[in-house]
Amino acid sequence: MSNGPAGHTARSTDRPNPETGGWAPMRTFLYTADGIPIDSVYNPGTVVYDVSAPPSRDLVFVVAHGFTGDVDRPHVRRVAAALARHGAVVTFSFRGHGASGGRSTVGDREVLDLAAAVRWARELGHTRVVTVGFSMGGSVVLRHAALHRGVDAVVSVSSPARWYYRGTAPMRRLHWLVTRPEGRLVSRYGLRTRIHHREWQPVPLSPVQAVPRIAPTPLLIVHGDRDGYFPLDHPRMLAAAAGDHGELWVEPGMGHAEHAAPDALLTRIGDWAAARAG
Repeated sequence: MSNGPAGHTARSTDRPNPETGGWAPMRTFLYTADGIPIDSVYNPGTVVYDVSAPPSRDLVFVVAHGFTGDVDRPHVRRVAAALARHGAVVTFSFRGHGASGGRSTVGDREVLDLAAAVRWARELGHTRVVTVGFSMGGSVVLRHAALHRGVDAVVSVSSPARWYYRGTAPMRRLHWLVTRPEGRLVSRYGLRTRIHHREWQPVPLSPVQAVPRIAPTPLLIVHGDRDGYFPLDHPRMLAAAAGDHGELWVEPGMGHAEHAAPDALLTRIGDWAAARAG
């Protein structure tokens, strides 16, 4: 597949919806700044638009999934469906995941994937954009808000605070997948995730370093107290770095990322975003 300009739409099924005055669901490939095609889906949400009220006044969520997820995974679709009750939703597959091109850099150049999705949301006419990320995607939304800005609120769920963490068994397994040739084979054929073999050069800005740069954009940090990947010192570090502009929710009984996020929590996140964005 040939490369195109950043944010370019390779194919699209976008159609105005004559009954609602909004847009029908659409699916397309977007090109990132470094030329990677990103499989992306737009859901206009369950909000009925008045023809006299253009979608540019509506809220849109851009959802960044966790490592080994993709836009068609049931847990990603469930998150999108829950947030669609509050506004439109853009979901996409990070590079190396699903039908997207390239190979995963496990949170580094994925910032460019999110930037392309945010740009698309703006092009669709939405003026209030909220990024919602889970696990790896949680770290990506933090770094994107610090480096690219251009969003109205940020929600980071189950994110690490620092890189190279190996303090739990799941993270030791993840490092094996990423760093060993046999691990990358397991990831490619068993988890449908293609991982780049090169190490980070240079090491990207860490989430805890990124957080202070997000202000004054509203920031919500969400973490389960039973997260098996990252213990509670991670969200507490992020919250301390955020200072007064960040808010921390520690969720009793919650595990890790999209799989563990109950619908009631997703509803609260949607309510928070609607109140804080713009």
